[in-house]
Amino acid sequence: MRIGELADVVGVTTRTVRHYHHQGLLPEPERLANGYRTYTLRHVVVLARIRRLTELGLGLAEVRDVLADEAGKDLPEVLEELDADLARQEAAIRERRVRLRALLEAEGGLPAEGPVSPELAELFAGMGDVSDSPMALRDREMLALLESTMAPEDRKELLATLRGALGSPEAMARAHAAYALLDELADAGVDDPRVAEAARVLADCLPVELLPEAEDVGPVPDSGGGFLGALYADFAPGQAEAIRQAMEIASRRRRS
Repeated sequence: MRIGELADVVGVTTRTVRHYHHQGLLPEPERLANGYRTYTLRHVVVLARIRRLTELGLGLAEVRDVLADEAGKDLPEVLEELDADLARQEAAIRERRVRLRALLEAEGGLPAEGPVSPELAELFAGMGDVSDSPMALRDREMLALLESTMAPEDRKELLATLRGALGSPEAMARAHAAYALLDELADAGVDDPRVAEAARVLADCLPVELLPEAEDVGPVPDSGGGFLGALYADFAPGQAEAIRQAMEIASRRRRS
């Protein structure tokens, strides 16, 4: 078959075929006596394999390594690998659809923070309406951020800890009280007399499993202090100090 026929069979362009030749991924075909290049079934299989691998997210260097590992395999083995790739992709699509369906069917609908796990969405739903509390909304944003950046095992542990700490109406009431006190510190400085009370109430809400074991949490870092500094910089000085003091109180309780 000619290059155009090969490209049509696999669903790529002739330019793509030539690019794969240039990259050394697809062997050059033999030329007939009339000078035309003729492609075989082996070329079809290899080109289809390259397309599947790139669609799965592999770079061309990775594709080259995979093809090199398969050198010498019989055609049935290569076809079995292609079939296995399709099966894995089908399983991944089914898993994604299950997760999407769980989000769409979650009680209360999707949270304002965007797609989160069903477990975190359930936790958010249990918080009730927090639209009038900037601090509660920030807390939810931070939890959504942590869930999206943590390793799967750490994310599972985080969610289990949060459910244990906030899974009762009494615990949620304490959290709302802490949010309210922190909201009142929106324009407060570190010396505001309300800081200590907000810290005490917030400390009662913090899951001790998530706190550092250090003896002193330390001062509030400045905005150049990495992620933690950026986090504190998002709060008013009084709020940041209340959070620091709350972590210090809860950390002392953990050590006692």
